[in-house]
Amino acid sequence: MLKDLNSDYDCSQSGDDLHQLIQELESLRGQGAASKDIQEQIHRLENQISFIRNKCDIP
Repeated sequence: MLKDLNSDYDCSQSGDDLHQLIQELESLRGQGAASKDIQEQIHRLENQISFIRNKCDIP
């Protein structure tokens, strides 16, 4: 999971960052029934992925 994403995010890193975030998300989802902490991590990863896609205009 990336630390902080903000308006200064460098889109040149988006390919590597998205790959890493998606792998983390799939790993957490693959664990089955999720605790509240894992659900929060999943939500944060989904938000980070959406932010990067929106900021860097990636479909």
